[in-house]
Amino acid sequence: MEQIETGKVLQIEDENGGIQDVEVLGTINITGTEYAAVSLVEDIQEVSNEDIDVFFLKVGRDGNLTSIESDEEFEKVSAAFDEVMADQED
Repeated sequence: MEQIETGKVLQIEDENGGIQDVEVLGTINITGTEYAAVSLVEDIQEVSNEDIDVFFLKVGRDGNLTSIESDEEFEKVSAAFDEVMADQED
């Protein structure tokens, strides 16, 4: 099982079957499920922090990353990451 750590670059398959390099921006555990915030490496290198598109993925028990299926789950994860980031800025 591959460890998902902040700063690690991973390859994921996009919706068109292409491979994208993403960097893990952070991880969080919510009620026993681990999630990772990731962004395309290409975006991180080219744009300022405010303009980076962040994606949230669910980390499976096997270490595989999967999409978040429901809007409710996405909102919960997004709010939790926002809270963690706000705490780190203080």
